[in-house]
Amino acid sequence: KIILGIDEAGRGPLAGPVYAAAVILNPHKPIPELNDSKKLSEKHRKSLYEQIINQAQAYAITYCTPEEIDELNILKATFWAMKKAITQIEDQFEYILIDGNIYPFSSEYPGAAIVKGDSKIPEIMAASILAKVARDRFMISQHDLYPQYQFQQHKGYPTKAHRQLIEKHGPCPIHRKSFKGVKEHLPDFYLWNEN
Repeated sequence: KIILGIDEAGRGPLAGPVYAAAVILNPHKPIPELNDSKKLSEKHRKSLYEQIINQAQAYAITYCTPEEIDELNILKATFWAMKKAITQIEDQFEYILIDGNIYPFSSEYPGAAIVKGDSKIPEIMAASILAKVARDRFMISQHDLYPQYQFQQHKGYPTKAHRQLIEKHGPCPIHRKSFKGVKEHLPDFYLWNEN
């Protein structure tokens, strides 16, 4: 079967989009050093990113914005980003494998969720690398707009330094305003009726 592997990057951060990537590997152009993106150095991830986009049979990289995350919730936004990636390469695959324990597309596409799939399935490994590198590049680019938050260092993740900077400066436009660690520091006019 032609497998489409899907993974996400950025569910846990307090700022920035959540990214998803979908990959169909080319059986005639194997990429032997694939691994879970979290187990690779930044330099190695970048090198594999270039190999994947040059050698994969098909790929897509998509995201949901912080505003969409706040509106939908992070799980639904993650699945929506994945769905956008699927639709970009529809009709080219026979089966989907995603990292995790929930498969949300059973009514539309045959597939399965694989726990720790990003360390077991090459297509999911490739997707994890694309999503991670693309998201990191976006967050580094935001440093120029919001240098006081040091996004180039923590990429929006809830490090101690990042939390302290939110406390000092308040949230910026790319912070997720529904997330604990951010919403407590919003000015009153941001507060909305969550019912």
